[in-house]
Amino acid sequence: MKNSLLHFIPILFLACLSCKQEKPENMKEPVFYTPDQMVMGADLSYVNQILDHNGTYRDSGKIKDPYRIFREYGTNVARFRLFHTPVWTKEIYGEKGTQVYNDLNDVTLAIARAKEQGMQVCLDFHYSDTWADPSRQLPPAAWEGLSPDILHDSIYHYTLNVLQHLEQQGMMPEYVQVGNEINPGFLLPAGNRWDGNEENFVYLLNAGIQAVRDAGSEASVSPKVIIHIAQPENVVPWFQGLEEAGLNDFDVVGFSYYYIWSEVELERVSNFTEHIRISLGRDVMITETAYPWTTGYADDYHNIIDTAKLDPDYPATAEGQYRYLVKLTQEIIDGGGKGIFYWEPAWITSEMKTQWGQGSAWECNTLFDFEGNVIQGMQYMTHPYTF
Repeated sequence: MKNSLLHFIPILFLACLSCKQEKPENMKEPVFYTPDQMVMGADLSYVNQILDHNGTYRDSGKIKDPYRIFREYGTNVARFRLFHTPVWTKEIYGEKGTQVYNDLNDVTLAIARAKEQGMQVCLDFHYSDTWADPSRQLPPAAWEGLSPDILHDSIYHYTLNVLQHLEQQGMMPEYVQVGNEINPGFLLPAGNRWDGNEENFVYLLNAGIQAVRDAGSEASVSPKVIIHIAQPENVVPWFQGLEEAGLNDFDVVGFSYYYIWSEVELERVSNFTEHIRISLGRDVMITETAYPWTTGYADDYHNIIDTAKLDPDYPATAEGQYRYLVKLTQEIIDGGGKGIFYWEPAWITSEMKTQWGQGSAWECNTLFDFEGNVIQGMQYMTHPYTF
């Protein structure tokens, strides 16, 4: 018996060493990256509005400031969208409406909260009073019907004034998106990208870019310019011909990557990232992405999800979401990409309203459960990636 025990002890010792070496994914020591190493971004544009309408965020059951939560889980850049004059965000609440959201005042407050937590900022100009994306790119009501030259001047001075205001507050963003998912162009019809209109589109786009450069020339921060379109398969063809039209002065190619709408499989993201980086000679980032952790609902607002297109290797569970995001981030890194932004990871259900419902159409895709608690997916930003 004694000899048997002596033989067993070394085996047990080796087994214990093996256990230590094969530490589970979610037990690995977190790594906090600087934006220069890898942008770990989160679009937090809805957070102020959710907090104002009875939304509550928790970490391990304890109520906590959501900006602090994201910083503690590795977010190093917070992204905020800016609408021109979004009075509808107040009017949608009727007599209970007290303020406008996603305007300059709201964004200034959000930037202040993010920077207080030590995060850098990406400011996303939509150049519209409402959502700008591939399905619509409407000019602000104040700019409707303007000639191209006057519109060019309006874009320039609006962009410049916003950034100078932020600089005066000590809140100049480190990154600026000139337009949001501008596949068809922006400020349509004047800024149409297609139908031989490339030069006019670039003329207007360059007004925003020049304003960013001028604002940053004597500021505390000189923002990097991001040009952002949707889905990686569109990027290189979209940029073809625009260089000849004069689109040359930008720093980062940003693209949205959503499993619902992209034809690119997860395993090919690194190939597309590398192709974009080499073909266009610019840094590359995913500026929007998301993946579900559940197929359930927390409210009556219809969720944006397509279960038929879920990757079978990554089920809609907290653990599946985490593994998907780790894989996607490693794909970007393997392709030489510089960052990834999760779109609206804090859009939990609350009494907040949009044009289409009350609550959240995204609570299945957040990094919080239905009670507002942080879930495993949040940990993807501090995963020990291979560079």
